[in-house]
Amino acid sequence: MQAQVKMWGNSRGIELSKDILRKANIADDELLDVQVSNGVIMLVKAFKHKTLEERAAEFGGKLNVDGEYDWGEPAGREVWE
Repeated sequence: MQAQVKMWGNSRGIELSKDILRKANIADDELLDVQVSNGVIMLVKAFKHKTLEERAAEFGGKLNVDGEYDWGEPAGREVWE
């Protein structure tokens, strides 16, 4: 795919299709880091620390900070004590 550089106020912009952004898992208004190396421009998702609430949501809202967490059945040769 190709994209054309166009005027955007005093800057220049490149329009990316919704399909490309979806494939890259990039949402509207998401912050990207711009890196340039040897004439190559790379757009990289900016690292964002997760809040405690976001981390809790990944575990169904249950952090179990005062007990043990059930990691499920062993998937390999782990030893559970």
